Amino acid sequence: MADQAAPRQLKPTEPVWKTAAPPSPADKPPAQHETEPQSYPRSTEADVRTLIIGPGVSVKGEITSCNRLIVQGKIEATLADCPNVVIKEGGVFNGESTTEDADVQGSFDGKLVARKRLIIRATGRVSGNISYGEIEIERGGKISGEIDHDAESAPSHLKPAQVA
Repeated sequence: MADQAAPRQLKPTEPVWKTAAPPSPADKPPAQHETEPQSYPRSTEADVRTLIIGPGVSVKGEITSCNRLIVQGKIEATLADCPNVVIKEGGVFNGESTTEDADVQGSFDGKLVARKRLIIRATGRVSGNISYGEIEIERGGKISGEIDHDAESAPSHLKPAQVA
């Protein structure tokens, strides 16, 4: 019986699955490690409902609801309810978007409303009718068109004086 418990030596060209002995419990990782990646909660709800327009993909139409839109290809659309828009380098968005946060590394042309924050990266190009709460433009980033700082939704440290 002791001979059966010891695994036989494999030739260098034999696959591991040809061993006669089952793997010992010491070789197996604990069961909790196998399920661990599934036990992590999603970092944000945006991860759950993410729409990705991949490189080489072209989409035209209306998007009514998502938590995050990532554009690596081309999209011509009206985007209504999507709090987070990311246009990657090489990505092109033509149309209208109302969002909380926008991060532009590629190109946006049309009407863009970023209620909270608009980030234009060094490779980013934004043109059209743009409204934002806060804006950050990296060196090399470009913005043109009708640009409006939407004071109503922007967090501001300076408030107009109220007369009683």
